[in-house]
Amino acid sequence: MNMMLLLFLLFIVVPIAELYVIIKVAQNTGVFNSILLLILVSFIGAWLVRAQGIGIIQKIKTQLTMGQIPNKELVDGGLVLFAGALMLTPGFITDALGLLLLFPLTRPIFRGLIISRFKQKTSIFGNPNIKERKKNNSRNSFFFYRNDQGRIIDLHADDNGEVHPPESQDD
Repeated sequence: MNMMLLLFLLFIVVPIAELYVIIKVAQNTGVFNSILLLILVSFIGAWLVRAQGIGIIQKIKTQLTMGQIPNKELVDGGLVLFAGALMLTPGFITDALGLLLLFPLTRPIFRGLIISRFKQKTSIFGNPNIKERKKNNSRNSFFFYRNDQGRIIDLHADDNGEVHPPESQDD
């Protein structure tokens, strides 16, 4: 999707739709009740974000202590964080989307969409659609990096703990 179209939808269309839904709800339930409902949903959302966030942090800690990489839990943490931002944004549409992201039964749907999109955009998972891949000379480490010019930048520390700036070495 074009970035300008996405920004247009995000900053123009969504607020207009939110205002339309708020006005329709206010016409049916009354202004005071609709404002009260918006505030109530925000408080419930904040409580759910806190509860789900604590649970995800505990799952991440458990997986890290077992020596596993918490891939799903990190994506879930991002989704819960995004849901929290949506819940604090006034409006019924963003609250509904935020609640969908918060519920453990619907979150795997969004997680699957994000992971599949990430797999399509990167070659790290072995995407067969990508014809050319850069040669991975990084040895899967932050401390050894080969840039596009073929120079090796070695980041290391001395035995006494002093960190030196990166040294540039040619092959």
